[in-house]
Amino acid sequence: MISQTTTQKQALVTDWDKVKVEHPAPGIRRQMVVGQNVMMVRFTFEPFLVTPEHTHPHEQMTIVLKGKVKFMIEGEAKIVSPGDVLHFPPHNRHGATMLDEEVVLIDIFSPIREDFLIDNAANGNGNAGK
Repeated sequence: MISQTTTQKQALVTDWDKVKVEHPAPGIRRQMVVGQNVMMVRFTFEPFLVTPEHTHPHEQMTIVLKGKVKFMIEGEAKIVSPGDVLHFPPHNRHGATMLDEEVVLIDIFSPIREDFLIDNAANGNGNAGK
């Protein structure tokens, strides 16, 4: 079961090709798998896309799968590339600028980003895959 409106209640084995792709903003593709207390999100970003600096109460781990990204973390620039892992404690200020190629990131959030679920419903994606 992969759902945006309900949380995972049983074991899941799947691949990203079976998880619905959402388009929360131009140049961004998002796929989500949601559990009871944690969610995993695969983001694909077009080159040179900028995500503004922000904070949230969720703890976040990010794994870079493809491409290079300049992260701003509490006002300090860090360039990361495939294989790098980032940890953002709750309320940590961060944002990212994709460099000259497509970027694929896996973000893991705890607790679940309810705002992603609400955004998805508002965009008409209903019970799409997460």
